[in-house]
Amino acid sequence: MFFQNPAKTFRPALCAAAAVVVALTAGCTAPDVSTPQPPTPDTPSAASAAAPSAGDPWRPGVHLSAERNWINDPNGLVYENGTYHAFYQHNPHGNSWGNMSWGHSTSTDLVHWTQQPVAMEASEAEEIFSGSIVLDKDNASGLGSAGDPPMVALYTSAYGKGGARPAGIQAQSLAYSLDHGKSWQKYKGNPVLDLAPSSKNFRDPKLTWYEPGKYWVMTTVVADAQVVKLFKSTDLLHWEFLSDFSGVGAQGGLWEVPELLQMDVAGGGNDNGSGLKKWVMLLSINPGGIAGGSGMQYFVGEFDGRKFTAENAAAPGAPLSDSQWLDYGADFYAANSINGAPGGKPVLLGWMGNWDYAQHVPTTPWRGAMAVPRELELVRDGGRYALRSGIAGAAAEALGRAAGGEVRRKDLTVAGSAEPGFEPLGGDFSARTQLLDVELEPGEASEAGLVLRGSADGKRGLRISYERGTGTLKVDRSEAGTSNFSPLFSPYHQARVPLKDGKVRLRILLDSSSVEVFTPEGTVAITDAFYPAWDDTETLAFSRGGRAKVTIASTRVAS
Repeated sequence: MFFQNPAKTFRPALCAAAAVVVALTAGCTAPDVSTPQPPTPDTPSAASAAAPSAGDPWRPGVHLSAERNWINDPNGLVYENGTYHAFYQHNPHGNSWGNMSWGHSTSTDLVHWTQQPVAMEASEAEEIFSGSIVLDKDNASGLGSAGDPPMVALYTSAYGKGGARPAGIQAQSLAYSLDHGKSWQKYKGNPVLDLAPSSKNFRDPKLTWYEPGKYWVMTTVVADAQVVKLFKSTDLLHWEFLSDFSGVGAQGGLWEVPELLQMDVAGGGNDNGSGLKKWVMLLSINPGGIAGGSGMQYFVGEFDGRKFTAENAAAPGAPLSDSQWLDYGADFYAANSINGAPGGKPVLLGWMGNWDYAQHVPTTPWRGAMAVPRELELVRDGGRYALRSGIAGAAAEALGRAAGGEVRRKDLTVAGSAEPGFEPLGGDFSARTQLLDVELEPGEASEAGLVLRGSADGKRGLRISYERGTGTLKVDRSEAGTSNFSPLFSPYHQARVPLKDGKVRLRILLDSSSVEVFTPEGTVAITDAFYPAWDDTETLAFSRGGRAKVTIASTRVAS
């Protein structure tokens, strides 16, 4: 993706509907077999990120981050032969956005990651923006062989001085790997897809296999025109325009990183219990998200092989609450699915950041991390279909193994008056990284919840609470640590969550500088970064305006 300061005026919208698509006939050219650039000295040949410490207190314990330097959007997510590959936007030379290259990390369990050499590095002529990878198992591209099929990456070339297009132009290019993602060769016929006239905001190719037509579908955006453009190809080299998707949903910023997924509806979906499938369009927006700054909306509908049509979509200009959001926190963006991931459900990896303040967060020598991989399920939610998020199965199992299978449990009743009453949970719940399963029964209380990474008196810490009168789940980071690095670091985020049998159930992943809150029975997730004091490790239950019951189980992943 391309970072644009949201305080700056957007570029004039393009007349995307009138743009003529140019699919370059690169098939007559030979692939470029030049040796890929070696990794820079700044990047380890293979290393696992360091553990959090008093000197590096906000280093994630169970999330993907680079050992050093900047990362943002995940790219080229693919599973092959038992290994998950995560490529991502990376600056090999500094701790802020720039020199956009593809970093690379691998994992066998989605929790423990090993950083590999830089996969594709920026040059003066071309930066390597977002994209995706597929396994071309039938060698349709002809870039490998039947016995040695290639990994094929489609990515956005952001051209600079001496590039294949004028400086500032963006177009889609191809690279391929014959050694399972270790090294990459750029296709000599790049770019394989451009617009006419060319655009400075045409980017973020994501590939989906369309089985009925036996072809790949590529979703891209003209970001500042709020248009998703769809193309098709049988060989990954030649692309034919299909249709545009626009005119619905939140429009307050750049549209980025689209993806089209076909999903089963949980429970069959049809009234007679038979199977039902729907198509889902994932779409990031910056600014204009539900929590301010960056966010991810989605649309559910039908795709006929050419055109995606959204159902019950919010109209442009409607309140943001009318749109459907994948996450209601401030720090979940640019997520896309892992191609070939086992299990049958989409597994997403997203950037745990927000362009409102991402370049100013107080971490060093690294900046940026990925959210925990999450599994998606499509459910009926009132009058429309909605996505339910949860920690991916492989990641949940790995978190359990890291804890040695040990789970601490506690049931308690907390009394509170006009001022909150606090109940410390003790040392068993003081880990900096833990997976919590929580059941809140507000009872007569007006508000009840937890303080995580708190001080002993509960006055400092991250608050996760339920407000009975409004039916609102809230994550409040206003007293959760360092926050003076940006005036746009918003203090709290919330969403409506109905009680079920008088209770709300939560699954919470707490890490050194982040929290992810899921509602296993609902369709709300809240992901927020925060930067607590190293010595604030208490977990407390609290209640205000009456008595409340709290049941909590902790899987202590790391101290």
